[in-house]
Amino acid sequence: MIKVEKDFEKRLIEFRHHLHKFPELSYHEFKTTEEIIGWFERLGLPPVNLDLETGAVFDIVGEHPGPVIALRADIDALPMQEDNVSPYRSSVDGVMHACGHDMHTTALLGAGALLLKNRDLIKGTVRLLFQPAEEVATGAKYVCEKGALDGVDAIFGFHNIPTLPLGTIGIKSGGLMAGVDRFEVIFHGRGGHAGVPHKTIDPIIIAAEYVTNIQSIIARRINLFDNAAISVTHIEGGSTWNIIPDHATIEGTVRTFQKGSRKIIPLMMKKYSYGIAEANDGYADFHWEGLHPVVDNDPSFRKPLEDLTLELGYKPVEAKPSSGGEDFSFYQEQIPGFFVFVGVEGSEPWHSPIYNMKDSALKIAVEFLANVPLAISNHEMFRDKINIE
Repeated sequence: MIKVEKDFEKRLIEFRHHLHKFPELSYHEFKTTEEIIGWFERLGLPPVNLDLETGAVFDIVGEHPGPVIALRADIDALPMQEDNVSPYRSSVDGVMHACGHDMHTTALLGAGALLLKNRDLIKGTVRLLFQPAEEVATGAKYVCEKGALDGVDAIFGFHNIPTLPLGTIGIKSGGLMAGVDRFEVIFHGRGGHAGVPHKTIDPIIIAAEYVTNIQSIIARRINLFDNAAISVTHIEGGSTWNIIPDHATIEGTVRTFQKGSRKIIPLMMKKYSYGIAEANDGYADFHWEGLHPVVDNDPSFRKPLEDLTLELGYKPVEAKPSSGGEDFSFYQEQIPGFFVFVGVEGSEPWHSPIYNMKDSALKIAVEFLANVPLAISNHEMFRDKINIE
């Protein structure tokens, strides 16, 4: 069992504060990437050459045969102003680590350093994957296209969560974080004077009818036991009080936890947009942007991870599904994986301008990550990769 010593914990906390002070946006994590590479170069571990502009990948080869297990952390920050008052508050105007990716990055740095010291315990290879651009939901896809998952057998990761107390790790099989998609519909009519509406085709009326009707997709077209939501978040049409415009635009997001619902909802929304527009003598342009699927945890990993949590002296709890999205799901579409929540006992939710966490949560995350490959390498899924003599 790999544990974190007090001096090393202090060093990691200092490093996390440093990253928090100098946040970088998605695909602009240049300094952060330099810091990550520098950390491991000082330990004698060069990055895998994947031609990444930002982000980095490292392989720690163990002393025994076994699977390739990837551990992933995201490294980007958010475009928002920090309102915390602390010695390590963001020094970059309008940029903040308001989702705790500074903690994720530091946890994987710490786990990597500990695994390097304990190569004799590793069966197979541990791949450390520092991913850019999670906040724009494309970073996982980007690193996969560069070969980050080539040869990898399974992947594990975590997200801090402020609603769980310190010492708890939220574990759940199946859907943990929602599939996230975006839609935009432009309704076209015929503009004119508001005093003679019968000579116009009012796109605002069409849009209003659509907004009301698409909720029936959830109520009547989706399985009662599926979890889904359609949220219209932006409506725009017209320029003044006495003119009916010639078009109106709505956009929003759809959140799902089942593949079937994610497939049928855009088909129904498109059908509704065309039908309602045509019934009012207008027409519609429907646009759908699939961002990322549901974080879908492989149930066979649950028991080993619960056992590991207990062995480390922490408490496994049933994680509550989150309607927030995570592009860790892209990895799980290609290989088995599992994503957990690490309790940080924060006072504010993710993406708050005063978001912060307890420093002592970092030790828990590091120990969990460092021991996952040791606990998982004996899984029956990888039996053929371990040479038992």
